[in-house]
Amino acid sequence: PVFIFLLQYDYVQFAPYQEKRCVLSKTNDVKTERRTIKMLFVCYTKCSTCMKAKKWLDEKGIEYEMRDIRQDNPNFTELKEWWEKSGLPLKKIFNTSGNLYKSMSLKERLPEMTEEEQIRLLATDGMLVKRPILVTDTAVLTGFREKDWEALLG
Repeated sequence: PVFIFLLQYDYVQFAPYQEKRCVLSKTNDVKTERRTIKMLFVCYTKCSTCMKAKKWLDEKGIEYEMRDIRQDNPNFTELKEWWEKSGLPLKKIFNTSGNLYKSMSLKERLPEMTEEEQIRLLATDGMLVKRPILVTDTAVLTGFREKDWEALLG
């Protein structure tokens, strides 16, 4: 027997943060599934750069889950995973321009700390973490550089 499968797609413009795939069920029915890739937007609501990034996401119609870093600080596991996914040096995850960073003299202290100690320190207070943070399935961006966000999200 010859099986012919015809797939019909809606011609809809999809942003890069969505994917569409075909699934063959056990009864050989073809179903089209759409899945929105969840994005987490971690910000401080009183930060002008964070609000600029939020406005950019909203204007592009990009769906995300917003998380206030003051109310819900990332934990050790999240920070470690995000740092590894970002590909950045660990120092780039710190908010080096923040008052807390400066008052703790972290510029001098960080070189003497292990990576684990640094991540544990980041997990103690959201004001130590560079923001905004955008977490996707495949990437993590820190800070808001429009060209980087455009390259990732289109």
